Amino acid sequence: MRAKALIRITFLGAFIAWLVLVFSDVTILFSDIRGLNPDIPVWLPRFMFDLYVLCLFYYYKFKIEKEENLNFTDLLWRVFATGLVATVVSLGMRLILFLLGNTALASNVLFSDVVYHINLALFLSFLMAAFTSWKRLILYQKSKWLIRLWTLFEFTLFFALLYDSINISTTGVLGTVLAVMLGVIGLMLSANMKWVAYLNFKQKWTSLLLLLLAFFYLGYFFYTTNRLADFISIQSTSFLDFRAHTFSLSIFGFVMAYSLFSFLVILFNLPTSSVFEQKLEEVVNFQRISQSIQTEQSEESVYNILLESSVSSVFADAAWLEIKSASEEDRVFTYGISEQEAKAIQEHIRNNKIKGVLDQGADRTKNLSRHLGTLKGARFRSLLSFPIVVKGEPIGTLAILKELPDGFNKEMTRVVSTFANQAGISIENFRLLEEAFQNERYKEELKIAKTVQKSLLPENLESNGDFDIAAFSQSADEVGGDYYDTIRINEHKVALIIADVSGKGTTAAFHMSQMKGIFHSLAQQELDPREFMIRANQALVFCLERGSFISAIYFIVDSLERKITYSRAGHCPVLYYHAKGDNAEFLKDKGAALGMVKNKSYCNMIEVYQLDYKKGDIMVLYTDGITEANDSKGEEFGYKNLERTILEAKDKSAKGIQEHLISSLYEYSGTDDINDDFTSMIIRFK
Repeated sequence: MRAKALIRITFLGAFIAWLVLVFSDVTILFSDIRGLNPDIPVWLPRFMFDLYVLCLFYYYKFKIEKEENLNFTDLLWRVFATGLVATVVSLGMRLILFLLGNTALASNVLFSDVVYHINLALFLSFLMAAFTSWKRLILYQKSKWLIRLWTLFEFTLFFALLYDSINISTTGVLGTVLAVMLGVIGLMLSANMKWVAYLNFKQKWTSLLLLLLAFFYLGYFFYTTNRLADFISIQSTSFLDFRAHTFSLSIFGFVMAYSLFSFLVILFNLPTSSVFEQKLEEVVNFQRISQSIQTEQSEESVYNILLESSVSSVFADAAWLEIKSASEEDRVFTYGISEQEAKAIQEHIRNNKIKGVLDQGADRTKNLSRHLGTLKGARFRSLLSFPIVVKGEPIGTLAILKELPDGFNKEMTRVVSTFANQAGISIENFRLLEEAFQNERYKEELKIAKTVQKSLLPENLESNGDFDIAAFSQSADEVGGDYYDTIRINEHKVALIIADVSGKGTTAAFHMSQMKGIFHSLAQQELDPREFMIRANQALVFCLERGSFISAIYFIVDSLERKITYSRAGHCPVLYYHAKGDNAEFLKDKGAALGMVKNKSYCNMIEVYQLDYKKGDIMVLYTDGITEANDSKGEEFGYKNLERTILEAKDKSAKGIQEHLISSLYEYSGTDDINDDFTSMIIRFK
């Protein structure tokens, strides 16, 4: 709002100053013709002229110089528009004079003075608009030296304006010095044409046209005001003659000189514009291909960018990209050509046995005018092709086409070759990035699976005054298939289970979750271990895929009768330590793993076993990951080491025995990285 208010105020000030200027100049001219003393000071017209110029200067300063959104051609359009309006108004005045013909009004010197001042005001308005616009162009890439030189130029113009107010003659020494100084500085400033390099081909043609019109406006107004001044000077010299002003002539010369220099520089740069734009287009397209790994969501997007960039950079008419795949059907991406046309050209080249084009021979720029000309309905006469290579292997072919014969030169070949190489790198990086994303996603899923699996294993195990339990489980992968659990059946009975799903990873973990559901649903029915195993096998037959099975041992500990009832389904034999005899044994009972037998004959392969437990007895349940753990020589931990380790810690608590077993196992293996899931469950009876 403040800027708009200043624009209105300066415009109003310029208009009022011009009105006073016209009135005072006509009054003085009338008094001189009549031989009278004027009633107003003779310096008033010159003062009003200075005020008009200053108001114009600040009007265009706020209107053009402070406008941030104007580009180079916009500035030239502003100059053109100002000159057009001024010229139309001036031509309107000429029409009025023409219509008046030889009437007394047309030949009246006072009327001519008014017409002169109208044209002079329009002329100065156009000059100040051009002056302000040229300032922005000159200071586009400013430096301290350039800013100081322009400031000196403006101050010298202002001083010349004041000098003109007190001295109406330009023949003085100071006037000559000022004129020469302004001319030299103006020529030095006119050499700053850095903005021209940033115009494209179309903008340069537009600028040339606008500058030609600016020349026309300058010539027209200089001729018109000069002719009117000549007519008035015949009658009297007591009027404001712009030709006697160093300021007016200097600013006219500067605007004319910079317009001429700009026109010539743009004209001489015109032939190189298309080459510069082509190079710039190549850089932009190369950057698009290079950054496609970051900006695009699919590999197909990279292919489309390659097609568009290659076509635009070498001014081709069409292109296709054939991507070969060992597992899928070959894919064809097209630009400016249908897939049917592309396949027709490929077939035609193969039928004519043209070597070195699509088969990537030595001559990649072979002229195909003669061969493509024999293809019925073909609109293309030039073809250029390059392989797309990823990890040293060609994955496809890029073909660029033109409708003109011999349409590609060596420079174009180099450009497309660079694009094709960079596209191969981008595709390789894109695939690596996709693979990294997939791995990260897989890791995140495994973390979730691991969290879920941990939630499947009980945090607190059932115990009573007759026994203590400690358990430990470790997966070789993120998730595993080992399972242990306890559940209280009634006041005196607790069910225990340990199981090992065949295989590792997420599949084993999934089957482990199924085993947990079966255990919790069947154990609460107070089934004997044999019946439990039979029903569990029936449930798992429909869940496990062929070749998968689950080994398990199911126990019922009766604290009232102090006995253990259990059934073994192909699991590792229980290690039982008898405190009374101070000896340990492996309970190698019969029983087939769950899921191995998928018919009712499974009931014949499972048995129930019982044993009484005494105070100090220890029962060790484990999975084969413990006994099959290898040392540095590849030898297994085995049953003997397991028995020896338990006997070493027989006097410890259940948790102490477990910690001793795990530390011994890691010490034997020499590493914390195990090759199989392992789980242990220690029960110490009181």
